Amino acid sequence: MKIQTAIDRVSIEEMLRIGACVNGYTDIVEVGTSLIKDYGIAASVGAMRKRFPEMTILADIKTCDEGAYEFRKVYEAGADIATVMGFSSDVTIRACAEVAGEFKREYFIDLLELSDDQITHLTQLFPDAIFGIHLPSDLGGEGLAELVQEKRGLLGNVHAAAVAGGVKLSNIAFLKNSSVDIAIVGGAITKAEDIGKAAAAFVNAAKA
Repeated sequence: MKIQTAIDRVSIEEMLRIGACVNGYTDIVEVGTSLIKDYGIAASVGAMRKRFPEMTILADIKTCDEGAYEFRKVYEAGADIATVMGFSSDVTIRACAEVAGEFKREYFIDLLELSDDQITHLTQLFPDAIFGIHLPSDLGGEGLAELVQEKRGLLGNVHAAAVAGGVKLSNIAFLKNSSVDIAIVGGAITKAEDIGKAAAAFVNAAKA
């Protein structure tokens, strides 16, 4: 299982500092939605790419329309993975998938608040996507285990299944046992007293 560190709601300087702390530990570093909204794609995603040329970067742009335009912009800025919301039209998601193919990058479909039927529909259309089981952050991590148990089976053998929202060191083993491919960790790493040590602990647990 891979670990993705989500960096959000900080300054660009702090983003780069956290990036330096987790670089070489976590498998994927996420430039969060608020960073992109606050500072723009070039100043956030572009800055991370410039500072860390070998890093695998996910840009959490949460596209829901203008798929080809937004994905092209974020890949041009240096992102390896970009996100599209699963409630978007099939046409929009397909446009994102096509641009991902054009750039030879990956795309991530966020399953936030989707029904079982909607999830099954998407897995049939886009089996090469990363699918993200997403517990809303406003829930404070409550109900993550139940959500994973409910939704992971719907994803079958897709390219990759990710989980976000309330991921902690204490539930990494559960996620591994639930066939989760990517665990997305936010504050448990980025708000730790020793960020590098926290990142290393998650990676070690994921690979144990």
